[in-house]
Amino acid sequence: MLFVIGVISASLAAIAYGMSTVLRALGARRVAQTEREDGVVGTNAAGGPTLQSTMSTLVDPSFILGTVMVIVGFAGGAVAARFLPLFLSQTIVSANLVVTALLGTIMLNIALHTRDWIAIWLVVFSLCLLGFSSSHTTGKGQADTIHWGLFTATILLSALALLGVYRLGRHGAIVGGAMAGLLFGVIAIAVRILDGVHPFDLKVLLLDPAAWTIAVAGACGFFVQTVALQLGAVNGVTAVLVVGETAGPSLVGVLFLGDTAKSGLGWLAVVGFIGAVVGAVLVAWYGTGDPDHFGEAPPMKGGWRRGREDFDEAEYGAEEFDDEARLERSPNENGFRDAAFTLVEEDLETDVGIPRGDGHRPATGNRRDRAQ
Repeated sequence: MLFVIGVISASLAAIAYGMSTVLRALGARRVAQTEREDGVVGTNAAGGPTLQSTMSTLVDPSFILGTVMVIVGFAGGAVAARFLPLFLSQTIVSANLVVTALLGTIMLNIALHTRDWIAIWLVVFSLCLLGFSSSHTTGKGQADTIHWGLFTATILLSALALLGVYRLGRHGAIVGGAMAGLLFGVIAIAVRILDGVHPFDLKVLLLDPAAWTIAVAGACGFFVQTVALQLGAVNGVTAVLVVGETAGPSLVGVLFLGDTAKSGLGWLAVVGFIGAVVGAVLVAWYGTGDPDHFGEAPPMKGGWRRGREDFDEAEYGAEEFDDEARLERSPNENGFRDAAFTLVEEDLETDVGIPRGDGHRPATGNRRDRAQ
């Protein structure tokens, strides 16, 4: 019975996490578009989002709804981590990559090529091999030192994650996704070893370093994933996140918590791990680091080629793909340059025969006199 409850909970977490990722990516896109319309520079010197831009994303309605789904996903994943081996629970949760890809095509207008689907399903199939090769009972091993070790590792991972997403600029999307995945994986491990749950004892629970680990890893992982979604394409970020939150806990479960593979299927677990890593790298590689929040970039290349189709800068304009260059223009409320208005005004003066004085303005009279 507990096994069935665990599987259902993990499946619920997969759906909730997939919906959450797309909704938060939608919030990041809307904030980026609003910043452009308002003439706000939302990037720092390294090309990453400013803290103000990230805070604006956090209060977007779509993002808030996505945050609610994160809570639902966390609850489902926590139950699964207690009732199932981490091999199996995290494998089922990893199906959120497919949910993200499917919803992204609808809500974010992301066009997926055959190669993208192949890479996505390679990740899912490989993680299923991991799940199939694991036993259906949790291990009993749990050293006391792992509680403090996990908390220390969480602090280090959090520092590296924050440093990476803000110092690497646009290249920090994949690093941020991977770090967020590791932090979410740490949460699954901490939930598994958490004391004071059964039987319930609030004092024991709050004094357990594993509880502190859940709080720190959850907050930092959520924030880092948000920045990664601002920086990069949602499928690429999610792919590396899935591997981090699945492979990490699976290895820890085997090495320290007594989780084991089924007899004679250890080789299958190794194959699944390698396949998951290769598939995630492919999704991230072809998912590009550009989220294309404004829908201006050329379409992605087909086949197994990486990057976007070539475009004619004379047609698109090189500045159309450079936010800083665009904001350096001098637009008025209608988005045209002063030079454009000068040409229009000169043409009108010529057509109606208004005499010209110094520059392009009439020599005498105010606007009312000229009208008469």
